[in-house]
Amino acid sequence: MSKCQSCIIKEFNALKSLTRDELMRVSACKTGKLYKKGEVIFEEGETINGVYCVKDGVCKLSKLSENGKDQVVKLVVKGGLLGKRSLVSDQKTNLSAIALNDMEMCFIPKSEIMSDLSKNPKFTMDVLKEMANDLKDSDDSLVDMAQKSVKTRMADILLYIHDNFGTDDEGYLSIILSREDYAGIVGTATESAIRILSQFKKEGYISTKGKRIKIEDDKGLKWIE
Repeated sequence: MSKCQSCIIKEFNALKSLTRDELMRVSACKTGKLYKKGEVIFEEGETINGVYCVKDGVCKLSKLSENGKDQVVKLVVKGGLLGKRSLVSDQKTNLSAIALNDMEMCFIPKSEIMSDLSKNPKFTMDVLKEMANDLKDSDDSLVDMAQKSVKTRMADILLYIHDNFGTDDEGYLSIILSREDYAGIVGTATESAIRILSQFKKEGYISTKGKRIKIEDDKGLKWIE
């Protein structure tokens, strides 16, 4: 495990506002863990008592709906912090986190971070900004669910994954999601997600190979209504 003060990942989140001495102290108390694809990092209703820093890999944050379906709320990538709300409240987690590929994470205990929140106002402000951005993303997602068609939301998530996570050597999206995950993200039944992706393939917007998806016509996807 690398030391926090020399880890490039800190530049992607609020940890960049900690002083070198603070980072050295945090580094001494953090623990590192590897998660395999599909492994649960934490479940809805757990008490975290700290934050997770994503050093490598991607996980999904999801919520179990009343009908037993997983609603994917967000994808978190390298540099993301999980559990920020645990720092300012004693609430249990309202989401589950599951690794979408092999991941490397660092866990920093709440007790260590709390002293930095009380002493370093820049760090406090950056944590609050990240929480505000999370709320904005949540608001935007609610608006999209209400105003956009399922087809548009599916096109949006394909383009989002392409633009933010890139492709592999063969041009397929580097993040491989199940059809159930796509359904959870856009808020529809799995059967509907499969049908929409099949339609996109038939119309030449995408091509597929098993679970892998390649975007063939990004401009066309942007115009889907």
